[in-house]
Amino acid sequence: MPETERRQDFEAYARGSQRRLYRTAYLLCGNADEARDLVQSTLAKLFQHWRRASAADHLDAYARTVMTRTFLAEKRRRLRDLLAHRRADPPAAPLHPDLRVTLLAALAELPPRARAMVVLRYWEDLSVETVAGLLKCSESTVKSQCSRSLARLRERLGEAHVYTTQS
Repeated sequence: MPETERRQDFEAYARGSQRRLYRTAYLLCGNADEARDLVQSTLAKLFQHWRRASAADHLDAYARTVMTRTFLAEKRRRLRDLLAHRRADPPAAPLHPDLRVTLLAALAELPPRARAMVVLRYWEDLSVETVAGLLKCSESTVKSQCSRSLARLRERLGEAHVYTTQS
């Protein structure tokens, strides 16, 4: 395939999948600016390896894998940088469960890997085995992490009826 045709093929894919990728990125990051950056990084990596990516059986799954791994790598890098430059432990933030009424606020409290598992498993509706393959871990790890994460989300959000509008 000639280079111009390959470039046009990538551009068509990028235009068609940008909203879908952004939605997943926003759920992973919990921040619009970081989500846009994550989508751009993902698309840049896809473009860089477009021959291999376009040959994948499921291009969206390939892109989601690239995005998830990019997200986790960035979180690890930021944590490493933070720990390297940290002087003293900051005071713990007070817990205000009454202020945590949205799922995004509760998701932000999960560690990046657990958050990625919850988003991929329950928002993207991927199977346990697919999530395990994406994150390169065992199926039992996905099950246990998702179970713990859901319990933590339930604890943070409290009873569901508290947040529903009553007429």
